[in-house]
Amino acid sequence: MKILVTGGAGFIGSNFILYWMKNHPQDDVINFDALTYAGNLKNLSSIENHSRYRFIQGDITDSDVVTQAIQGVETVVHFAAESHVDRSILGPAIFTKTNILGTQVLLDAALAAGVKRFHHVSTDEVFGALELKSKDKFDEQTPYDPRSPYAASKAASDHLVRAYFHTYGLPVTITNCSNNYGPFQYPEKLISLAITNILEGKKIPVYGDGLYVRDWLYVEDHCRAIDLVLSQAQPGETYCVGGLTEDISNRDVIKLILKDMGKADSMMEPVKDRPGHDRRYAMDWSKIHRELGWKPSHDFETYLKQTIEWYRQEKAWWQPIKSGEYQNYYRAQYAK
Repeated sequence: MKILVTGGAGFIGSNFILYWMKNHPQDDVINFDALTYAGNLKNLSSIENHSRYRFIQGDITDSDVVTQAIQGVETVVHFAAESHVDRSILGPAIFTKTNILGTQVLLDAALAAGVKRFHHVSTDEVFGALELKSKDKFDEQTPYDPRSPYAASKAASDHLVRAYFHTYGLPVTITNCSNNYGPFQYPEKLISLAITNILEGKKIPVYGDGLYVRDWLYVEDHCRAIDLVLSQAQPGETYCVGGLTEDISNRDVIKLILKDMGKADSMMEPVKDRPGHDRRYAMDWSKIHRELGWKPSHDFETYLKQTIEWYRQEKAWWQPIKSGEYQNYYRAQYAK
C-alpha cells in the first residue's frame, strides 16, 4: 500500500511515520509537509534514506502540488494543521487557511485520485469545555462548541470531511484525540515546554490558577488507534481517542515533572490567563475500545518519566529550536 501522511515532519505525524514503517514494512510512505516552524525532518533522520520512504515539501493549500503528490496513493492520513491555541489567538488567519482551506484542497485531490481511505486527525477541542470537577466526558455524540480560533478551524475541517463522505461518497474516517505527549514534541505545549524550561533553569509559565484539566495521550497509543481505525473501521465513522481515566490538572502535571526532575514547586510562575481558556477536557474512548479493541497501553506517570528522559538525552534536538522566532513568540505570549 502507498500511504500519504500530511504533516509528517511534525510531532504526531513523524511519530506516526516511524510507527507505520516499523509495523507495516511492506508499505510505501510519502511524507508531505510544508516545514513550517513546527516541522522538523530531524525527527525522521533514522529512516530518511529508506527505500520505502519519500519526503515531499509542499503546502496543503497548493492544489497543484497536492494533486501530484497524491497520485497512486491508496490511503491519506491527514495530520497537517496549525495546532497551537495560543498562536491561534495571536494570529487566527493562518489557522483558517491551513486547517480549513487546506483540508478542502486535500479532500478534492483525494476524491479525484480515487483514494480508498481518507483519515482525518482532529482534536477534542472542537467540543468546547466541560465543568471542572464534573464527571462528564466528550464522546462521539457531543455537540461541537469550539471556543478558540484553532478549535473553530478544526471543527470546520471535521464538518468538511463528513460532507465529502455524505455528498461525494469519499471513504473517510475521523479521530478526535486528546492532548498528546512524547518524543519530538515542539517545546511550546505544556509538557515539552515545562521539561525544556527546567533543563534550561527557567521557570514554567502557568496560566491563571493552573487548575485547567486536560486528557493526556501518549503519542504511540494515538498511532495504534489510527492503525486500527484504518484497518477495521467502516467509512464514515468517528472515534474519540483519550489516554486517561482520572482527571489531572495542569498544575499537578507540572508538579509531577518537577518532582521527577528534582526541582521545587517554586519553579512555577503564574502568568496572565489566556482568553477563552477551556476549563476541562475529558474523553470517553469506550466506542473505539468496544468496536476495535483499542485502549491506552501507556501509563501516564511512567511514560511522562520516559518523555522527560528523552528530552534530557536529546538536547541537540530541542536547544536549536528554542531560539530566534521561538523567543519572539515566547516573549509575546507570556508577557506579564
